[in-house]
Amino acid sequence: MNKLFIFALSFFLCIAKGFSQPENSEISSTSPTSIIKEVVITGKVIDKETQEPLEYATIAFFSKKENKIVTGGITDANGDFSIPIKTGIYDISIEYIAFKTQKILNKKLTTDENIGSFLLEIDAESLAEVEVIAERTTVEIKLDKKIYNVGKDLTVSGGTVSDVLDNVPSVSVDAEGNVALRGNDNVRILINGKPSGLVGLNSTDALKQLPAESIEKVEVITSPSARYEAEGTAGILNIILRRSKLLGLNGAITGNVGHPDAAGISGNINYRTGNVNFFNTTSYSYRESIGRWYNDVKYNDINTPDLDEKRDWVDIRKGFNTNAGIEWYINDSASLTSSIVYSNSNSDNNSVNNLIQFNKVNSTTSKSVRLDPEREDGETIQYSLNFTKDFDKTDHKLTFDFQFEDSNEDDNSLINVDGTDTDFVTTLDNQTNILLQSDYTLPVGEMSQIEIGFRGDFSDRSTDYTVELLNPNTGAFEINNNLSNLFNFKQYITAVYTQYGSKIEKFSYLLGLRLENTRTTLDQPTSGDFKKKNLTGLFPTANLNYELSDNESLSLGYNRRLRRPRGFMLNPFPSRSSLTNVFQGNPDLDPTYSDKFELGYLNRFGKFTLSTAVYYEHSTNIMSFVSRETGETVIIDNEAFPVIQRGPVNLATDNRSGFEFNLNYSPTRKWRVNTDFNLFKLKREGEFNDIDLSSDALNWSVRLSNKLTLPNKIDWQTNMNYRGPSDDAQNNRKGRFSANMAFSKDLFKDNASIAFNVRDVLNSAIFKNHIITDTFTSDQEIQFRGGRTYNLSFTYRFNQQKQRERNRDFGGGDVDM
Repeated sequence: MNKLFIFALSFFLCIAKGFSQPENSEISSTSPTSIIKEVVITGKVIDKETQEPLEYATIAFFSKKENKIVTGGITDANGDFSIPIKTGIYDISIEYIAFKTQKILNKKLTTDENIGSFLLEIDAESLAEVEVIAERTTVEIKLDKKIYNVGKDLTVSGGTVSDVLDNVPSVSVDAEGNVALRGNDNVRILINGKPSGLVGLNSTDALKQLPAESIEKVEVITSPSARYEAEGTAGILNIILRRSKLLGLNGAITGNVGHPDAAGISGNINYRTGNVNFFNTTSYSYRESIGRWYNDVKYNDINTPDLDEKRDWVDIRKGFNTNAGIEWYINDSASLTSSIVYSNSNSDNNSVNNLIQFNKVNSTTSKSVRLDPEREDGETIQYSLNFTKDFDKTDHKLTFDFQFEDSNEDDNSLINVDGTDTDFVTTLDNQTNILLQSDYTLPVGEMSQIEIGFRGDFSDRSTDYTVELLNPNTGAFEINNNLSNLFNFKQYITAVYTQYGSKIEKFSYLLGLRLENTRTTLDQPTSGDFKKKNLTGLFPTANLNYELSDNESLSLGYNRRLRRPRGFMLNPFPSRSSLTNVFQGNPDLDPTYSDKFELGYLNRFGKFTLSTAVYYEHSTNIMSFVSRETGETVIIDNEAFPVIQRGPVNLATDNRSGFEFNLNYSPTRKWRVNTDFNLFKLKREGEFNDIDLSSDALNWSVRLSNKLTLPNKIDWQTNMNYRGPSDDAQNNRKGRFSANMAFSKDLFKDNASIAFNVRDVLNSAIFKNHIITDTFTSDQEIQFRGGRTYNLSFTYRFNQQKQRERNRDFGGGDVDM
């Protein structure tokens, strides 16, 4: 492994050195005997539309002789700049975020000089690359994805990445923190376009620890092109973290406190000088989560007592994350970025499980209390290298990526039943992952391009699960070999792809084909089981777009994707949080394959923006979670209770068809309304153990966000979300409503902000489910957040001014949210 890392590092450095030679050179007009002195260059930068001065505009001086930016500066509150520089010949650039850059080429500077006033115009195409916290969230519509530039969303201030995703249209986060896209939970989550150590072994837990302020934008890719991995039948969510490229030192810091007990601090800092950019994002969080789980089971057999099981817990999470790196601009067209991610987290889950048994024969009850305190410690370290070469022609690009990641997670729990320690459970997880990737894009003519690429993703994971049970005769804990196990899982994925895109007047298309080979190895030394699988598949993609007018367009997409079983689905170890309800993986699972079609429509008219889509997905070999009796029993207070097992099986064929509707309305600069509605029908055909588990269910959800600026420039935001009831063969899930509210005020000339938010205002975000099987029925209620939460946060920015709001349509597919 170390040899591979050293080889990759050497390879990248060799490439960087090869490209580091200047592409252009010139003979300086200043002779060696010329006198070099320092002069002062002054000027002014103004917004062409409003005629107002632009503070924090950037002025950079590039020396072709030295092949780098030698100095620069920023404008003051009046838009003026004054920059000392040595005499010579320079290319001067005047830049401001979301405005078109102006340049003065080959400017000879020999004396103090005022180079004039510069009137900058708004640049619609640069909005997707805004490097500061925007006042509004905007969405950019592209051929194969929607890009949500995360703005000042008050309801998630001081929150986590999970909170941000729950506010993104088409995306939902359930009671357990699992992310779904259009109701489908098989979503591939990437950080900055790649699997990340910030996600680690447990993406749900990691997303709850990353601060919301670290996100710059979220790419929602419901119809991925061939350049993306085929994993994820619902699509891909690509989370882009903030990183500035402005000259000089800039950054921001946020602190927050909350109830139930929560506190955190996060910050990002960037320093760019010349051709080097240093960046770092670091956060620490402490968060208490109060939850409850209720399960009322009634058995059809009159001789089997009914169970009323209630579990309450307090989950204390502590997390530290840091991402530091250096970006070296080798020359005008090549850059090398090296970064390291370190994540350390631990949690204490103190769970109390009260079990009440009702004997239907003699109408008596008995009680049992089970304590399950669980300690979890996790650590991840990830090294990555990226080399990018831009050629002379626009969009002609070559990239190389290398990434090495090592993660480990240790869990241990001492279970106590009615005052007596009974079980000691330990789980040791370790995973290493190597990623190699290269992409090459070549323009063909004026309006076409071809792209090819390779990707290798090599993952090794080991899970050591040990259960020690108390021997009542000796008073000592002894390892139970029937429950303890060692599980080694390897998954090696290699892929190549090609795609071709072009635009013919108002019609554009992108056609691609991806080939992926998956080799998996499942090794259980303790049981002697050893399995290997080798699967190869082709995954075609097609994305078409037609511009009906400047503000109206139609799109059509097709892609074939798959869902590979995740580690916990294959892991055959039973859970021990409940004696009567266990979860157990299935090592015989096969991937699910899906074919997806999507027809979209976008129209901007007046103060409205309408975005809709109809979609259809056909999936085979569906992995579904099924509850059934195992035939085993456990003795509780001298009563025998059947053990109910829940786990995944390859069950059926799914046909999912749906309609999505998103409408944005901005009547004034101070008031914005956004609505999102998703309706889909899921028809499933399949059976398990001769039991028909087919279903035909209609599901829907609606979301409303309203933001209003009150007097004294206080911002007020309210988000409301309702997820309608849904049914399948065994589950009848109830509808669920939640509402969040927040207030915010800018301070210190917009350099700081203070925000207060309340999540789940009505204490209504409760997951309710009614389960029906041939032998029992069950009513469940789960509340993971523990009800209403409060959070107060303060943010201070230095050299990161907020983008000023403008009441205009920028075009280019951007939509205000």
